[in-house]
Amino acid sequence: MEPEVQIPESRSPKYFNYIKVFLALLLFIFAIDLLTVAMSAINSGVALEILQVTSNPFVSLFIGLLVTALIQSSSTVTASVVAIVASGNLTLQQAVPIVLGANIGTTLTSTLVSFSFIMKKKEFRRALTAGIVHDLFNIITVILLFPLEVYFGFLSKISEKVASLFASDNNFDGPIIYNRMFTRSISEWIIEVINIPFLTMLLSIFMVFLAIKVLSTEMYRTFIKNSFEEINKIIFQKTGLAFLYGIFFTAAVQSSTVTTSLVVPLVASKKVSVAKSFPFIIGANIGTTITAVIASIYKSEAAIALAIVHILFNSFGALIFLPFPEIRQLPVRLAESMGRISLKYRVVGFAYILLTFFIIPFLLIYFSRD
Repeated sequence: MEPEVQIPESRSPKYFNYIKVFLALLLFIFAIDLLTVAMSAINSGVALEILQVTSNPFVSLFIGLLVTALIQSSSTVTASVVAIVASGNLTLQQAVPIVLGANIGTTLTSTLVSFSFIMKKKEFRRALTAGIVHDLFNIITVILLFPLEVYFGFLSKISEKVASLFASDNNFDGPIIYNRMFTRSISEWIIEVINIPFLTMLLSIFMVFLAIKVLSTEMYRTFIKNSFEEINKIIFQKTGLAFLYGIFFTAAVQSSTVTTSLVVPLVASKKVSVAKSFPFIIGANIGTTITAVIASIYKSEAAIALAIVHILFNSFGALIFLPFPEIRQLPVRLAESMGRISLKYRVVGFAYILLTFFIIPFLLIYFSRD
């Protein structure tokens, strides 16, 4: 018998993934710049309405939460807010609560993933616990840091000082060769052709969302999927290692919802405990800030400062929980209690999602209007 000839597997699909990642990144940078120009072109009346809506920090917080929960992408929300700040239609202080709210809204996805195990009692309890622990981490961090920001400007003042090291003033627009030649001129041309800034704003937000979705999907398929499956047995063994991998994987896919949703099935199947997965989730919160950083490139000092606010918020959250095992156990135990109650009364899980991410934010926005 003739030996069987093995045809080498084609590498072109992987190269094609690299190309899609590169194109999605270009689309993201272009969409952010287009949104900045569109917001700058919007008339003063619309700008005034935006300022009035965001004048109440509590309303801004719940707007960030509700919008993120609805579109399932904190990256889109934070990137868009960075662009609006860069356009001058939103101050840094007004934008900070929106970003904090987006941090809570983004945790909805992993909680929803846990409901795929609802027909399997024990697995559902563990899965829901893993999903809710991410919610609780962000909610507790917001409860601690939001009052400090509202009354003392804690995050915004620190970020402004750090941002001043990267940009000398609010007119900073980055290297003119890159921004003007490849991005800004096209953005301004589109604004002139469409001649309806509000429509261009909606188009650019859709492009931001599309770019982030393609980036997260392709980066996950190309760089994360096989690696994560191969090393998940070792990355959760040490707190520091799990934290670092959480940052790395999430920065790669630009989506904490993707990486934290990967943890839910692992916890459900008892491959890892909730307590050991928690440092990974904390790291994922920091890794997701890369989207705002990319969006702030070549923008104003205020836009850079907002990206730094996002980093500071998640970093302070990590500093509060990560070094202290006793404090780290607080959200884990709360999540485990919620998992046990939801297992006994399934309606509690659904009520938790509806109340936390939709009904309460909507009601607070409605009744807190000036």
